[in-house]
Amino acid sequence: MSSSFDICIRGSGIVGSTLALLLARQRLKIALIGQSQAANDVRAFALNAHSRELLSDLRCWPDGLHATPVQSMHIWGDAGGVVQFQAPSFNGLTHIVDVPALEQLLADAITFQPAIQRVNEPVKAKLTVVCEGRHSQTRQDLGVAYDTLPYAQHALATRVRCAKPHRQQALQWFAHSHGGLDILALLPLGGSAGDEAAVVWSMPSARALDMQHADTNTLSQALSQALTQASHEALGQLQVTSAAQVWPLQLAKASHWSGRFDDGSAWVLAGDAAHSIHPLAGLGLNLGLADVSELASVLKERETTAYWRHVDDGFLLRRYERARKAGIQATWLACDGLQRLFNHPNTAVQSLRNWGLNSFNQFTPLKLWTVDQAMH
Repeated sequence: MSSSFDICIRGSGIVGSTLALLLARQRLKIALIGQSQAANDVRAFALNAHSRELLSDLRCWPDGLHATPVQSMHIWGDAGGVVQFQAPSFNGLTHIVDVPALEQLLADAITFQPAIQRVNEPVKAKLTVVCEGRHSQTRQDLGVAYDTLPYAQHALATRVRCAKPHRQQALQWFAHSHGGLDILALLPLGGSAGDEAAVVWSMPSARALDMQHADTNTLSQALSQALTQASHEALGQLQVTSAAQVWPLQLAKASHWSGRFDDGSAWVLAGDAAHSIHPLAGLGLNLGLADVSELASVLKERETTAYWRHVDDGFLLRRYERARKAGIQATWLACDGLQRLFNHPNTAVQSLRNWGLNSFNQFTPLKLWTVDQAMH
C-alpha cells in the first residue's frame, strides 16, 4: 500500500486507538494496524481523573453501568495494617471501567473518523508509533533493550458476583500464603448499586499456573471458595461468573523510546511496548494513556509555536521521550518498592510495614496528597 500516511500506529488496543483519535483531530492521516474484533476480556481497569477527562473529550467514556466510580478504598496489610481512602467528591477516587465496553466505544469512534484507516500490515509513514504491548515484535526487531525484572508472581483476572452489594468500594488485601505473596483486589462493577466485582489476584506463579490448567468446572468452584476466604467474606460469598485470564508479572522499561528506521522515517514507543509495572496500584493503563496524551500534545505544537517542524521531527519526539520517562519514574519505583516491601519474609520487616500502613492512615495531609497524585 503506497498511500501517503502521516502516522502509522502499530497496535489497535486501547492505547493505540486513543492515540489515533487524538491525532486525527490534528488533520493527520492515520493508518491503524489491526481490525476491530469482539472483545472477550474479563479485565477491568482503574482509570484516574486524567484518563477520564481524556476519554470523555473523545466521547468514548462508558456509561454509568460500565464505569463505576470508587467512593472508598480499603487496603489491609498482612498483619493488622490498614489504610482507608474516601473520595473527595462524587466523581470518586477512580473509576473501574469495563474493558469490552471501552474498546467498543473506541472502535465505533474510529469508524466515523475519516482520517483513520484500518490496515492489516505496516505501511510507509513519516512516523510510526509502536503500541503493540509488552511483547512488541517491532521493538524486538529494532533491537531496543527492554530491561525486565520478572516477579515470582502471575496475575489472575476474573469476574465474581457478590452476596452483598459492593457500595462502590475497592478492596485490597496483602497476605502470605502458598509460599509467596498474595495481593487480592476486588474492584466494583455494574454501577453504584451493583453486586459484581472484577478480580485481580497477584499470586505465586506456580499456584496461578495450576489454576489456569485446571478443569473449568472444578476451577470455578475452587476459585469461588478461595476468593471468598481470601477476601474474609467482606462482600459475602463470591461466585465466579467468567473465565480466568492469567499472565506473568514484571517490571520493565525500554532503554530508549524514539529513533529512526533504516529508511529514515521515525518511530516512538508508547504504552506497554515502552514500560510495564506491577498491577497492585492499578495504574498501568493510566500510564499508557498519559503517553499518548503527551505525544499528541507535543505534536500539536506544530500548529502554533513549532509550525516549521514535522511529525517526525527528532526534537519533538525526544522531548516526548524525556517527559514520559520522567513522568513514570516515581510510579515505577513506588509500585516496585511496595511489592518488594510486602514480599520480604522477615518478621521485623512485616511489623514495620504494617506499622507504616497504620501511621500513614492517620496522617491526613499525606493521604490527601497521595489521593491527588493518584487521581491525576
